[in-house]
Amino acid sequence: MLHNMSKRNILIGCTGSVATIKLPLLIAELRNSGWDIEIQVIVTQHADHFFSAEDIPPGVTIHRDEDEWNSWKGRGDPVLHIELGKWADLMVIAPLDANSLAKMAHGLCDNLLLCTTRAWDLTKPLFFCPAMNTRMWEHPITGPQIDTLKSWGLREIPCVAKTLMCGDTGLGAMAEVGTIVGQILTYLQEMDLRN
Repeated sequence: MLHNMSKRNILIGCTGSVATIKLPLLIAELRNSGWDIEIQVIVTQHADHFFSAEDIPPGVTIHRDEDEWNSWKGRGDPVLHIELGKWADLMVIAPLDANSLAKMAHGLCDNLLLCTTRAWDLTKPLFFCPAMNTRMWEHPITGPQIDTLKSWGLREIPCVAKTLMCGDTGLGAMAEVGTIVGQILTYLQEMDLRN
């Protein structure tokens, strides 16, 4: 049963972490949540390494860096990173790797995903799910970068401790897909109560 008759547009961003392998599961759980949800995805060049387009269900558009340039020919043409930000009701970056975290915290925007986050309307929620090796997570720069994003109103879905793909055990794994979906759905319910 649908919770609300109005469609919700969710933009998923994926960066170059092995946790991107969970993208098909994230899409499936959002689509099976009982909400009328439309999904579009932005992947970085390195995220593209961790999933196959065949694993993405029909009706979900995947955007890559080259789409930004292919859609713009001259003045007046739509600018993809602006249009995606206008389209989305909320955005979730799952996973957010150490490289993209550092770039975001310093305002860099050298790809479609980071251009979209830099132009994001901060009155709308942007969730981020850090994912990196424990050594990267424990580096002294990581905490201040996370705090910078949170100071802008972005919402962290904290990483968890587990055995990572590299075999190390510790903090740094992306939150479980169920946790991510739960936080998104909680926000949608709160949005409905406000309207």
